[in-house]
Amino acid sequence: MTDGTTPTPGTRSGATPSVIHEGLPTQLPDIDPDETQEWLDSFDSLVGDRGRERARYVMLRLLERARQSQVGVPALRSTDYINTIPPEREPWFPGDEETERRIRAFIRWNAAVMVSAANRKGLEVGGHIATYQSSASLYEVGFNHFFRGKDHPGGGDQVFIQGHGSPGVYARAFLEGRLSEEQLFRFRQEVQHGPGAGLPSYPHPRLMPDFWEFPTVSMGLTGLNSIYQARFNRYLHNRGIKDTSQQRVWAFLGDGEMAEPESLGAIRVAAREELDNLTWVVNCNLQQLDGPVTGNGKIIQELESNFRGAGWNVVKVVWGREWDQLLARDVDGVLVNQMNTTPDGQFQTYSVEDGAYVRDHFFGADPRLRAMVEHMSDTQIEKLPRGGHDYRKVYAAFDAATKHTGQPTVILAKTIKGWTIDALEGKNATHQMKKLTQDDLKRFRDRLYLPISDRDLERAYEETGTAPFFHPGADSPEIDYMLERRRQLGGSLPRRDVRAKPLTLPGDAVYSEIKQGSGKNKVATTMATVRLLRDWMKDPEIGKRIVPIAPDEYRTFGMDSMFPGAKVYNPGGQRYESVDRKLLLSYKESEQGQMLHEGISEAGAMASATAAGSAYSTHGEPMIPFYIFYSMFGFQRTGDSIWAMADQLAKGFLVGATAGRTTLTGEGLQHADGHSPLLAATNPAVVHYDPAFAYEVAHVMQSGLERMYGATEQHPHGEDVIFYLTVYNEPISQPKEPDDVDVEGILKGLHKVSTAEGEGPRVQLLASGVGYPWVEDAARLLAEDWGVRADTWSVTSWNELARDAVSAEEHNLLHPADEARTPYVTDKLRGHAGPVVAVSDYMAAVPLQIARWVPADYRVLGTDGFGFADTRPAARRFFHVDAESVVVQALQALADDGQVDPGVVVQAFEKYRIDDPTAVKDRKQEGGDA
Repeated sequence: MTDGTTPTPGTRSGATPSVIHEGLPTQLPDIDPDETQEWLDSFDSLVGDRGRERARYVMLRLLERARQSQVGVPALRSTDYINTIPPEREPWFPGDEETERRIRAFIRWNAAVMVSAANRKGLEVGGHIATYQSSASLYEVGFNHFFRGKDHPGGGDQVFIQGHGSPGVYARAFLEGRLSEEQLFRFRQEVQHGPGAGLPSYPHPRLMPDFWEFPTVSMGLTGLNSIYQARFNRYLHNRGIKDTSQQRVWAFLGDGEMAEPESLGAIRVAAREELDNLTWVVNCNLQQLDGPVTGNGKIIQELESNFRGAGWNVVKVVWGREWDQLLARDVDGVLVNQMNTTPDGQFQTYSVEDGAYVRDHFFGADPRLRAMVEHMSDTQIEKLPRGGHDYRKVYAAFDAATKHTGQPTVILAKTIKGWTIDALEGKNATHQMKKLTQDDLKRFRDRLYLPISDRDLERAYEETGTAPFFHPGADSPEIDYMLERRRQLGGSLPRRDVRAKPLTLPGDAVYSEIKQGSGKNKVATTMATVRLLRDWMKDPEIGKRIVPIAPDEYRTFGMDSMFPGAKVYNPGGQRYESVDRKLLLSYKESEQGQMLHEGISEAGAMASATAAGSAYSTHGEPMIPFYIFYSMFGFQRTGDSIWAMADQLAKGFLVGATAGRTTLTGEGLQHADGHSPLLAATNPAVVHYDPAFAYEVAHVMQSGLERMYGATEQHPHGEDVIFYLTVYNEPISQPKEPDDVDVEGILKGLHKVSTAEGEGPRVQLLASGVGYPWVEDAARLLAEDWGVRADTWSVTSWNELARDAVSAEEHNLLHPADEARTPYVTDKLRGHAGPVVAVSDYMAAVPLQIARWVPADYRVLGTDGFGFADTRPAARRFFHVDAESVVVQALQALADDGQVDPGVVVQAFEKYRIDDPTAVKDRKQEGGDA
């Protein structure tokens, strides 16, 4: 073992032909080797005497000076197709190699049997065998030596486990005694055997809330969320909320998964913020679901270029230790050149062919290559391993990653999909292969050296339809070893453990001002919401726990007033004079800043919201994300991330500002949201409100705070829900909260605002959000022009009304002997005369959600179609949702009921010209656009 400063005997040297971008020193002639060695010795002394951080700083200064002096120093974007860490620099492996090999064998077997059992005849619920088999060494090195559990003094690591690798994690938990054999046998059978008796397919915290921490099976989100998790860890540390200096984020991804834009889309964020608390492990088995990831190329080299270019530390683990002696003999560089130029598709073929084929096709291209392996048998050549299966090589990579400073690290580990299962190894159809025959399993058993007899295996098939699981016994040395390693590292993983203390929430006083109305002024609900947020941030208990998040839109939503006080979070502080520094509301950044400004990235903002909203469980620190965004770019653009946020049991506020299809008058089609409540309705964890008034906003936000962060007997840590508010940029006169305000109605979704006096035909007008002024004006027109009395209602949540009604019907279905429940909306509207007309700034399907349970003739107006740029009056006339359109619809409903003459409807239609947007071209509007 050497310190790596000089080559050991036999190490290859000299120029090597290679496929490398932008040049390396080894490709250039050394005109003064002695001077070169002096520089190298000086650098080695700097590292030895002053440490890596000082050496890194000096190197960066030298590169800076080289560029200032116009010395063309190229960026190193990829290196030879060999291991980054040479054998002489590998650290001593501290584990018991043979014991760990046996443990891996047990886990491999149980993981494969679990999936195969799930696909026995008559069940066949699917699963994935091959992914974990390729990555077993990667995980086991981590579990045995690196992943720190919740009980570690430093707080423990966060580990994002690749979704398709879940069978291996279940199999390990079984050996640790955390899961039963019965649960493994019931993989992917979550309800038919009773609660908790089966196992979900993938890492789903909502389905196993004491086990899984991070959902990872929406491909691409693991990369994105892990980056922002590591960043949020730093945010907590820099703000003095929690010491996270010893916590590391590990993320396991597949090379096929890296094709998802989300996987690579935020890697520059990790480099820019120097997140050396983040390690990615990319399992490069060269296969996606149906074939090679990049058959004609080299995915490891491609990824290395991407990550190096983005500023990451890259560690490649390409070859196992058996290749070291061959590389040491490669004095001409011919072997490295063959490695560099062989495409992945061919390497995949080598993984399924025998040694003779590899000898002829890989080593046979050059007599020098053939001579290198002439002492090896075909079997030895066939068994030359990939680096991701060599636990010493993997350990060296993990060790290097944890010691590297100033950059995030990505480990690119080359493996074979389905490794150790002869029936699956390296085959294109591996991902879809779910079952193993008895013969397959016997060969698999023999390769793993497991003490399972043919008779026991055959008997298990006769009795259960599948092979038996294997456990060496609770007192076996392997189990003792596993448990002791986890004890040393702080307990078993994965584990979700809620240790957060309850918060003391602000009382009613903080909401009093917003309930007073706006008097003669006009205030948009966006402004009311932001005002309440500012008041929350002043609270001594929850103020510091609020995490404002916006994707480059703080000024749009009137939140620039927070810049001087709360400041924008930047781990580097502010090293420049702001262009607006002389203004009262100047842009200010700080290492302790509270506001997360994500730039133009809704996906990044959602990842931050998820990290913040789950901090109560990942860190034991309840944080309150308040993510405010252009309404259209919330659920439509990042609905998948919101789904994952719900799965992770995160909580917090999502605020779709500038909501509605007709309020963003100048922005046009791509910005006009007419459907987000419908998208929100598909997420069971999302509680959506569309408030019309500031006092409704106050009650909704107070309810959200209490439900999510308060403690009740049923929910001691708060409810695992997400509050979604749609608010508007259109200023209106905000009424004072009535003395007899119907708080229950506001929170359940419907409350009455006004009751018309007098006699005559009567209608009920329902509206949500910015639509309420339309029905208020319509009620006036109906009374003045047509003698019709209209009661008006504010629908704060169409979604919650519909959910309540569906829940009532389900209860009645399941309790036929009990008194039937009536939906809230039915009870609320029953007894009120006349037809019901509903309108909102969303498509008709939003208010139509409650149609089944409205106890009257129900008519709906909505903004169906694409948005466009024009004034609000023109847009509302175009979509037929303005006050005049409500009037005509109400009269038509009354005419159909025989309460008014049909001719009245024609008169109203002709009077208001509701089919003609040019009729309102002279109407002025108040309030700016976005």
